[in-house]
Amino acid sequence: MTETKTQTENTVKPFGAKPAALLWTVVAGSVVTVASTFLAWTWTTAFPGNLTIYGNPAPLQLLTLIGAVLTALFALSALGVKGLAWLTPTGGRKPVRLLALGTYATTFFTAISIIVELGALVDLEPGAAVAILASAVASFASFKLPDDTRKASPAKQLPSWVEILIIVAVFAVGLYVVTFGIDTDDNEPQLFIAYLILVGFSAVALIKSGLTQRLSAITARNRQVAVTASLVAAIAFPFIEQSGDTYTLIAVNILIFATVALGLNIVVGLAGLLDLGYVAFLGVGAYTAALVSGATSSAFGVQFPFWASALTGMAASLVFGVVIGAPTLRLRGDYLAIVTLGFGEIFRIAMGNLDGTSGPQITNGPNGIPNIPQLEFFGYNFGEPHTVLGVELGAYANYYLLMILIMALVVLVFSRASNSRIGRAWVAIREDETAATAMGINGFRVKLIAFALGASLAGLAGTVQAHVNTTVVPENYQFAGPVPPNSAFLLAAVILGGMGTISGPIVGSALLFLIPAKLQFMQEYQLLGFGIALILLMRFRPEGLIANKRAQLEFHENDDDQQVVPEQRQSEDAGVGTAKAGA
Repeated sequence: MTETKTQTENTVKPFGAKPAALLWTVVAGSVVTVASTFLAWTWTTAFPGNLTIYGNPAPLQLLTLIGAVLTALFALSALGVKGLAWLTPTGGRKPVRLLALGTYATTFFTAISIIVELGALVDLEPGAAVAILASAVASFASFKLPDDTRKASPAKQLPSWVEILIIVAVFAVGLYVVTFGIDTDDNEPQLFIAYLILVGFSAVALIKSGLTQRLSAITARNRQVAVTASLVAAIAFPFIEQSGDTYTLIAVNILIFATVALGLNIVVGLAGLLDLGYVAFLGVGAYTAALVSGATSSAFGVQFPFWASALTGMAASLVFGVVIGAPTLRLRGDYLAIVTLGFGEIFRIAMGNLDGTSGPQITNGPNGIPNIPQLEFFGYNFGEPHTVLGVELGAYANYYLLMILIMALVVLVFSRASNSRIGRAWVAIREDETAATAMGINGFRVKLIAFALGASLAGLAGTVQAHVNTTVVPENYQFAGPVPPNSAFLLAAVILGGMGTISGPIVGSALLFLIPAKLQFMQEYQLLGFGIALILLMRFRPEGLIANKRAQLEFHENDDDQQVVPEQRQSEDAGVGTAKAGA
């Protein structure tokens, strides 16, 4: 009994003497790494970012500094330092290891970039060497730590004002992180790659530490505050981002991409229908808006106000969705995917042939419809800069704010639809259509509603895209290509982010649009990279980056058993053995 009690006490204590020494080594290495970021890492300004200044870390050095600070904080939390225990509710080893490795990878990548860019190892200053060695020591020590994974104990409910402050702080940090990534110079791919490395490792570390679960519980208790904070953070972006319209245009395109992905999420994520030609509905909305918005080459010669052109684009996409869905939705699986793929290609080819030669003169053929006028809503011209709250907003900032409103509308529609009776019918059809039909659900009607609703949302996004780009051409709406959005990218965004969720496709769309926009030198290898990413995702996180509870339970139903520490299992086994012996 005494031996069993001693073993149990040892499992409650997360670290012994040796692990504590390793954690202090991690802290020391992180502190030295932080100090090294205030030193010069190279002697010449020929390397992008100017890493020659003492006492003022450049953006690349700032990433290493942030990674080292996070590593030290989580290591101190694992040591049981008072006031930091909340950082590691499910254990400190995994997040510390991930953060230390991410800091080292970011630092090492920066050093290699300097050597490759400048051509020699001697181009590194001692500050870079100190940073590499210190982060390597911290990373090596973190890999020697024993596993301390445990189930998170129920968190004490904080006062409501504290939880509100936490939500505001989290969204403020999130806004800073997103703005930092979008603001990276396109001519400095090293900075964006280092940013991706650190953000990726840090995100996984936060998940492994259990902090994201705690935050999810807080936002669930304060849902209205969380929604308001997310909306305020999104609206604040153009007021904070003043580097130029180029980066704001990226944000606008991300929102358009995300809006279409949410519409596809209804079809794929909720109803379980594999649609490979979904981008055609975006094209229908864009072409409709171009034809009725007063473009000089429009065949109709009419100019609707924006609200009328948006409704017309949505109606046209809805009609196309019903016309295509009615004869094809009785198919299932691969057969439905092939038919939708054919529809997408037929739309693109048809738009290219309506040029007055191969067909009637409607879309100007492969040349598309250029010179689409800027939107004007109640006298507010979206193509002109405006001063709001003392801040001058450019043309793309105006479209960004418009897309925020449209995104909020789409999120509301998706949320209401998924939680309604028809939404539960979609889920039932997705899980087992035969069983759902036997229970009285009209599968064909339910799937047709999903197809029509998803198409109309894509058409709404297309009406704004036409005015943002001021031209519409058929080649923008193909199955796969180097420039998103296309059907392959849209489907990848839904799968990568997490099917059936709201935030999942938004995150997936942001990643799949931002990465190609910043890493243009890898344009020829984009599809290869996304293919590899999806393979890794299916292997390690098949439910997507942000999954709903049902998907998590389906794919990780045995994780609770795996979360038990090996020493704790031995203690439990010893206890069982002792009980049997006593019996």
